[in-house]
Amino acid sequence: MSQTFDLLLQDATLVNHDGIGQRDVAVKDGLIAGIGSFHKSQAADTINCKGLLILPGVIDTQVHFREPGGEHKEDLETGSRAAVMGGVTGVFEMPNTNPLTVTEAALADKVARASDRMFCDFAFYFGGTRENALDLPELERLPGCCGVKVFMGSSTGDLMVEDDEGVELILSNTRRRAAFHSEDEFLLNERKSHRVEGEPSSHPVWRDVETAMSCTRRLLRIARKTGARIHVLHISTGDEMPLLAANKDVASVEVTPQHLTFAGPEAYERLGTHAQMNPPIRDAAHRDGIWQGVWSGVADVIGSDHAPHTAEEKQQPYPASPSGMPGVQTLVPVMLNHVNQGRLTLERFVDMTSHGPLRLFQIAGKGRIATGYDADFTIVDMKAERTISLDLMQSRCGWTSYDGMAVTGWPVGTMIRGRRVMWNDEIIGEAGGQAIRFQETL
Repeated sequence: MSQTFDLLLQDATLVNHDGIGQRDVAVKDGLIAGIGSFHKSQAADTINCKGLLILPGVIDTQVHFREPGGEHKEDLETGSRAAVMGGVTGVFEMPNTNPLTVTEAALADKVARASDRMFCDFAFYFGGTRENALDLPELERLPGCCGVKVFMGSSTGDLMVEDDEGVELILSNTRRRAAFHSEDEFLLNERKSHRVEGEPSSHPVWRDVETAMSCTRRLLRIARKTGARIHVLHISTGDEMPLLAANKDVASVEVTPQHLTFAGPEAYERLGTHAQMNPPIRDAAHRDGIWQGVWSGVADVIGSDHAPHTAEEKQQPYPASPSGMPGVQTLVPVMLNHVNQGRLTLERFVDMTSHGPLRLFQIAGKGRIATGYDADFTIVDMKAERTISLDLMQSRCGWTSYDGMAVTGWPVGTMIRGRRVMWNDEIIGEAGGQAIRFQETL
């Protein structure tokens, strides 16, 4: 029998939009060429995946890889090494770099830096500002751009549009779904006296529930007024979920593994400033409320909000310590552990990390295991019992808030466009990352 395919993945269980079942996957020229039952003689290479599950490649739709301007914390190469080591095949990277990603030249520079240097595929958010708002219909469709990101509350970097008029100007011009950091900067400034020197547990007191609720209410009102589609990032309160549920026609929702896993005050007692992020980790009641948003379908995607800082920076006393924690490498194992503990189904995990990004951002050729799509796969062992440890971490920052956490479920392989990039905790071959394509820019 003549060889038809470049690669066959055999004896695995596929988890996809049409359910879970045992089927082979055939790959040719970096694309999925067939799904069914094939003989190994039909391919130049065969990988036996018995006992493993093949998922569509996980897409992390919120990472901060810090390049340019913050390479001492992370860069595009090291961040992407962490991604593929954790089973992530594609990332959307944020614009609060230095310089900010707010011009066509800055975006083109990032794409050039990333191409064939990142190990995973990539796209970059364009920072929305008052100054570039009128140009956004063209800028948001540039090659390598996944959409517009707006900070309504201060976080790392200098990119912020805190007032309703500025947000309305941006949303009056966007055509794709725009992503938002939704915290009310005016309330944050008013409440700075609630920060307690040396007490990171005061972080959610300062950045309280109302700072999130107020901003999300404002944002939804503006989105409805302008007819824009918005994506509300890293929801930290249970209170926001009913509000967002009532506005699903205009708003999609991201949650993070951190907000689904950690809860105060225990997290702050154990981790100190390593639990500090924006918006903050809150108490168990809010964590339960976020889970309720997952179970009820209000939450659409899971993003890591990978936001590394050096250990020395994080060891500064609060509030001088910067907010953010790494997470792209731990997203898959942490969430697979939640699956094994019965908190969500494997199908729901796949929907939130592959199918959801495809739907919301109109990705071309990724997010499903289907003939003609890129051969991007996250291959996992759901029975593997492992402990997350510092020695496995690929991020330049060198630490993780999950250090010492025992998990069941582990990424065994990362395949991107038919090529093994990670296998059994080892990165294979040279970097070959390419810009993710979107249907509106074809």
